[in-house]
Amino acid sequence: MKVILTQDVKGQGKKDQIVNVSDGYARNFLFPKKLAVPADSSALNDIKNKEASKQHKLDVEKQNAEQIAEKLKTITVKFEYAAGPDKKLYGSVTSKDISEALKKDFGIDIDKRKITLNESIKSFGNFTADVKLFTGVSGKINILVTSKA
Repeated sequence: MKVILTQDVKGQGKKDQIVNVSDGYARNFLFPKKLAVPADSSALNDIKNKEASKQHKLDVEKQNAEQIAEKLKTITVKFEYAAGPDKKLYGSVTSKDISEALKKDFGIDIDKRKITLNESIKSFGNFTADVKLFTGVSGKINILVTSKA
């Protein structure tokens, strides 16, 4: 008998998977414990709709990530810091600083853990940072660090 699992079942399969089990196992164990439902046309249609919905959501997220990556190409995040006589910054520019500046100045919300600095930013100048926005979609952020006047 073909059934659709409503939860993970050890030795049988994962949730929303269609498996072939014996009739007695399905009637006496899986159905009473609500671990599976019969694989009729309406249940199969529901599974197909769930998968289509999930795929559509992933496509929309990927498209949004690509738009953000395009927007990041034109943006330069500017920081003004005080420095010592040897032009070294007091502190450094971190991925958290970059994330907060993007949100405050440009309205782009990127998690600080997705921003990768190639080198620690402890001096004045232009720098770039890599951003992983989605699986297979990444971008670059231009960073300008200047002196407080």
